[in-house]
Amino acid sequence: MKIVQIETLQADAGWRMFSFLKVVTDQGIIGWSEFNESFGSVGLSDVIRGLSPVLIGRDPRQFEQITQHLHVLTRQSRGGLNQQAIAAIENAMLDVAGKAYGISVAALFGGPIRDRIPVYWSHFATYRVRNAALMGVTPIASYDDLARHAKEVQRLGYKGLKTNILPIVDGKLSSYVPGFGRTAGWPELNWDNKLTRGVTEQLQAIRAAIGPDMGIHLDINFNFKTEGFKRIAEAVAPANLTWLEIDTHDAPALAEIKRNAPCPIASCETLHGRREFKPFFDNYATDVAIVDVIWNGLNESLKIASMADVYEINVAPHNFYGHLCSAISATFSAVVPNFRVMELDVDSAPWRDEFYTVVPSIENGEFVLPAGPGWGIDINEKAVRARPPKN
Repeated sequence: MKIVQIETLQADAGWRMFSFLKVVTDQGIIGWSEFNESFGSVGLSDVIRGLSPVLIGRDPRQFEQITQHLHVLTRQSRGGLNQQAIAAIENAMLDVAGKAYGISVAALFGGPIRDRIPVYWSHFATYRVRNAALMGVTPIASYDDLARHAKEVQRLGYKGLKTNILPIVDGKLSSYVPGFGRTAGWPELNWDNKLTRGVTEQLQAIRAAIGPDMGIHLDINFNFKTEGFKRIAEAVAPANLTWLEIDTHDAPALAEIKRNAPCPIASCETLHGRREFKPFFDNYATDVAIVDVIWNGLNESLKIASMADVYEINVAPHNFYGHLCSAISATFSAVVPNFRVMELDVDSAPWRDEFYTVVPSIENGEFVLPAGPGWGIDINEKAVRARPPKN
């Protein structure tokens, strides 16, 4: 079997773009992966296309050999877009390999330990604050709206939800994302008392609505420096969080935050490869290691998870993408022993399902692992091509 064609496809997904990689073989088997170039990874498709000549004529079932060769060729610029491109290629080759052998990708790695994956509702209220009109749902503008939506998520069977900082501005909830330059406050990334008080009130509104048992996660991204992360950690104490999610590239600083935090800390979602995870493990800087399987590739992600297990750390996939990404992340969640919980974006553009041949099943807050060969989900190429991304 040989690879004869590599193609990237992009589609409009509302406030973002979905991207897909198609690997065609001389035996007619097509492998798919989904990747992300909407949030800081501009040009990723170009990087994939730049690496693709190395793939032509190679056997995709030898995915370890090929990915190692790609790492050698990009060694002088490891990580970043190169790593994400290699991951997309690796994940598509794994789909080919599974289909060629007539088994799931999970079976390639010994079979699933679990085939029902506990998930939490990610970006709870966040998208509905920013994009309700596009989604065709009722906007969330107040703490009362938050409470009503939290009860709805609970009724649907989800055991946990993850929200972001949603301060009240001009009388209604708004986004707070200075760490990514989307709202005011960058590059200083300072905190103030009004903001921290609002975080406490926001979480208390959710906790009062859902009771003491359902999990609440708060993701504060790169929105502060170490000083601010400490203050937010103090502010969340009454909510009894499942975890406080922090992004930082300074492992000792995160370890300092973790030592005094009133709840578990989760981090590492923006890291590439084992070498970048190692200082966070060595410093015991995080309680849960978040691994982006789309950025790292499944094979590398499993190696990261194995390393985390040595440090008694469980892992959770970073997964706020489309359904194929969810199937890939669910495969990771199915085969690692040290699994915590899986992220899932329930809210999305209302036409998201059109892009896939299979829509994953969520039952009682659990993602049912697709049963077909490869990832168990293929791309509806016609639907993708019918919705080109907006300029």
